[in-house]
Amino acid sequence: REPSIDLLQAFVEHWKGVTHYYIESTDENTPVKKTDIPWRLRQMLDILVYEERQQVAAGEAGPCLEYLLQHRILETLCTLGKAEYPPGMRQQVFQFFSKVLVQVQHPLLHYLSVHRPVQKLLRLGGSVPGSLTEKEEVQFTSVLCSKIQQDPELLTYILEGKKIISRKKAPRESTALSKDSACHTDKDHFHSSAPDKGSQLDGEHCGAQALNSHLPAETEGPDSGTGESTLITSLLGLCKSKKSRVALKAQENLLLLVSVASPAAATYLVQSSPCCMAIAEHLCQLYRSLPAFLDPADIAALEGISWRLPSAPSDEASFPGKEALAAFLGWFDYCDHLITEAHVVVADTLAKTVAEKLFVETLQPQLLHVSEQSILTSTALLTAMLRQLRSPALLQEAVAFLLGPDQQPAALEDNPRTLCSHLIRHCDHLSDEISIATLRLFEELLQKPHEQVIRDLVLCNLDGRLYVARGSPEPESYEDTLDLEEDPYFTDDGFLDCGFSPSAKPRTAPPTSAPGKTAVTEIVNSFLCLVPEEAKTSAFLEETGYDTYVHDAYGLFQECSSRVAPWGWPLGPAPLDLHEPERPFFEGPFLQVLFDRMARILDQPYSLNLQVTSVLSRLALFPHPHIHEYLLDPYINLAPGCRSLFSVLVRVIGDLMQRIQRVPQFPGKLLLVRKQLMGQVPGEQLDHQILLQGVVVLEEFCKELAAIAFVKFPPHGPQLNLSPPPEGQV
Repeated sequence: REPSIDLLQAFVEHWKGVTHYYIESTDENTPVKKTDIPWRLRQMLDILVYEERQQVAAGEAGPCLEYLLQHRILETLCTLGKAEYPPGMRQQVFQFFSKVLVQVQHPLLHYLSVHRPVQKLLRLGGSVPGSLTEKEEVQFTSVLCSKIQQDPELLTYILEGKKIISRKKAPRESTALSKDSACHTDKDHFHSSAPDKGSQLDGEHCGAQALNSHLPAETEGPDSGTGESTLITSLLGLCKSKKSRVALKAQENLLLLVSVASPAAATYLVQSSPCCMAIAEHLCQLYRSLPAFLDPADIAALEGISWRLPSAPSDEASFPGKEALAAFLGWFDYCDHLITEAHVVVADTLAKTVAEKLFVETLQPQLLHVSEQSILTSTALLTAMLRQLRSPALLQEAVAFLLGPDQQPAALEDNPRTLCSHLIRHCDHLSDEISIATLRLFEELLQKPHEQVIRDLVLCNLDGRLYVARGSPEPESYEDTLDLEEDPYFTDDGFLDCGFSPSAKPRTAPPTSAPGKTAVTEIVNSFLCLVPEEAKTSAFLEETGYDTYVHDAYGLFQECSSRVAPWGWPLGPAPLDLHEPERPFFEGPFLQVLFDRMARILDQPYSLNLQVTSVLSRLALFPHPHIHEYLLDPYINLAPGCRSLFSVLVRVIGDLMQRIQRVPQFPGKLLLVRKQLMGQVPGEQLDHQILLQGVVVLEEFCKELAAIAFVKFPPHGPQLNLSPPPEGQV
């Protein structure tokens, strides 16, 4: 590096030293690190960097850089790396390429003599999965992705360099540089320094290739090959590495690539590269590698899997297929993250590809399968995916997959053969496990910020309030429609004499309310007094009332309200047209199956009852006035033949009162079952256990509904924005 040294002469001498090794060496087993090749490559790099720093005119290529480009040094190195001779040469080539692209500031990737060997090197790296050069390969792809992010135009050169070249008239190498790049014609004028030396060495390095028969013949011309292994496939191959750091770095590089800001580059990435299809295909491949049956509890145990930490937690119990499941959920989370961060053009295409390949082609046949194991596993896996899903574009595709196009209000005789109708029927499946798994799926779906979910499942059937009887004015207060006094299980003062001490009661609004609105006091008391005293046990265990649920209900309602706020729901119910003729009301297949399940709460397993009531509670939290009215107002004047959640509960209580008489020592057994469920006493099989467990769930569900009604119905009627609850309640 002394000023007196001719940089070009030194550069040529070091390159000559590399090529002469192949002419003179006869030992094919000597590792490259025991030769002078790594040192000479480092010297060449240092000379290029030093030369650039000494350049007076910025943007011009110095003589050494000209020589590197004119004499296809990078192409020759790529060929030597492909031969892996001497052993370890491929690693040196990857390192040299990466360092040149990083340390030389002059734009290089537009040149034919650079992006073509870059393409070849990418194909070379992608062809050896699990190779010893993974660390160098991922560093090389990091450099390329960083360059693309700085200049998105480079995407076409790096991704499909061979195809771009094939569209042009193949130039001779002697004139290649003058035609390298239309984008940088002002930078493509090269000095003619030392042409004699260059010509002499060019002949020498070509002779070196010819003299070494062990090197592969360079048969690939600009027009040959399919270019199937590109930066995308190289990155995907590295994403599958067993080395976690390599895989993570490759995933970060791919994320960088799909987030390019240029619309033209994003469009090219979607239309002219295998990006989206390859990502989705890998996801499907991981899905197909899962065991045919997985326990839903095991799937739920891996809830915290992230693409940055895809391995299963070591503290969790092991089960067959655990690592495969962790790999699948980790890659799904990565796809979701890609769609969130990618350019909108890439995000939409990738979301549609994942939906088509995974949801429609892979999952749907299993969800519709006759095998109960297939239905159970695929439903639980779909629930786990929904739980992880965050990107709006993929959520849109998932909702469209599950619910189909926007629904019209369903008729009772409708029996559509859609996936949604099958899933709703699975909620009432002969297999309790399938019913529970499908109910969990719908509960997860209801928590997603997508209006079509609640609209298609519930609201489209409540439009017009056909569940309210026509022909009479709306009640001024709840006393006008207190039809329950005809029920033999309720007395005139049954709703007021609930056995609660004043301290246990919530602070309530005055008993009067706005026209058509039932006061919160009356609603809360209605649910709390629904279960008869002889069927209540919480008071014996110092659980004084529904207020134990209020805190959770308040938090869930605020969360739900903020989620639905952008949807512009009305503050009050639509006014009734009293002159409109009555039309038949059908609650829709989803509410129908939930009400049917609720009606059988005394005859169903405990875990199934918990899931049914959990879904109904989720629905009741939605701050839509029609949902308020239909699910939480006991005093609406129902149209003939209609049922509401409260009317279903009333019928269950009527059935319970008759069955209590046939169970000896009912209060004592009920208390024992409650203690068993709470883990206070050892579990033992009792007569009528399912009935007794159902009664416990029924009591708690009524308390939960009372709490939801309390936090949803301020003193002046339903609103979307709650003021803080009274002091002492939350």
